[in-house]
Amino acid sequence: MERKETVIQFGEGGFLRGFVDYFFQKLTDKGLFDGSVVVVQPIAKGMCDMLMKQNCEYNLFLRGIDNGQVVDEHTHISVISRCVNPYEDFEGYMKLAENPDFRFIVSNTTEAGIEFVAGNRFTDTPAVSFPGKLTQLLYKRFQLGLRGFIILSCELIDHNGEELEKCCLQYADLWELGEDFKNWLKNENDFCSTLVDRIVTGFPRDEHAALCERIGEQDNMMDTAEIFHLWVIQGNHEDELPLQKAGYNVVWTDNVDPYKKRKVRILNGAHTSMVLGARLYGLETVGECMKDPKVSALLKKCIFEEIIPTIGDTEDNRAFGAAVLERFSNPFIRHLLLSIALNSVSKFKARVLPTILEYKEKTGNYPHALIFSLAALIAFYRTDEANDGEEIMSFMKTASVADILKRTDYWGEDLTELLPEVEKWYRLITEDGMDKAYDAILAEKD
Repeated sequence: MERKETVIQFGEGGFLRGFVDYFFQKLTDKGLFDGSVVVVQPIAKGMCDMLMKQNCEYNLFLRGIDNGQVVDEHTHISVISRCVNPYEDFEGYMKLAENPDFRFIVSNTTEAGIEFVAGNRFTDTPAVSFPGKLTQLLYKRFQLGLRGFIILSCELIDHNGEELEKCCLQYADLWELGEDFKNWLKNENDFCSTLVDRIVTGFPRDEHAALCERIGEQDNMMDTAEIFHLWVIQGNHEDELPLQKAGYNVVWTDNVDPYKKRKVRILNGAHTSMVLGARLYGLETVGECMKDPKVSALLKKCIFEEIIPTIGDTEDNRAFGAAVLERFSNPFIRHLLLSIALNSVSKFKARVLPTILEYKEKTGNYPHALIFSLAALIAFYRTDEANDGEEIMSFMKTASVADILKRTDYWGEDLTELLPEVEKWYRLITEDGMDKAYDAILAEKD
């Protein structure tokens, strides 16, 4: 029996297929969701043709460590009914507005996808930007007198749902679509900001042949991801999308911000504070870091003694910290330190520095392990492996530690107060080497 189409999905890339479509598939398998997904290709060049060649079906492998156990889960995804490419079939795309069964819109069109481009016209077939295409569809829906949508934006920007709504309202003004439409857009649609968290490793090039043999079929749209998942959604539509009832790590909330802060400070902050020292130490991957007693001990010190006490020493935050360690230990993912090291100055400013400053405010002292990571950053930027903006790399390679800490354009403020401790660790790293530096920082007492 054919399921009715209830979800419009902007994006056919690995992330949505390894995250959102997985949830819709599992809800369907559990008898909690009676619907299917129509995928809309958001840019001119995409993978809809490849997906259609496989009847929109593919296989997803979720692999990692969960509560100390290695998990290797295979799911056949068949919840997508068809794909629509608005660049080739704009009429077919606009026809989606006519179906009253459609209730959800999900999107992941990259960080750059949610943007207002003034050059887009209402008569374009289609509008180039994603919010422009969405506004065209919403206006048709409004004209037909049908109800609006629950819109789940999964782009990796702050307040993604609010930003998407703002862009649509700008198009409504630009295209003079009227106050009635703007009111309908605001009142009849729920633009939910969300936070998504799962490492989706995509097409398993090196393992593809072996995995095809395992499932007994050729699959050119195969997808892989870690087992961990978290979806924080601003709003509450559990009655229509019973993700919690299905047992998934989904949070309905009136404010995504605390969850975003936790992810940035613990997960991203742990990455950024660990990788540069570990690279100077001679390691290549996150997995190697987790197996090294010194690097992993310092990582745990950063997470559980400095980051978590700063943002809130709660059971939830400690559980998230423990999950981060399991994710970093995932034997199925080869995450290169040099990939994470890209643009480390701006990453440090956003992910680590706020914890350092708040820790000092809270305790009266600076956190030793995170300060050590800043010294390691400066030492790393003296090497030829640093990868950042030309001006940053040129300056960081030759400037004194004191001058680096004064760069308010790098850090948002003058960090001269950190100089004695940063310089102490920097000298130890550059003169005695990372091995002895790790021993010294691990022996340091608060």
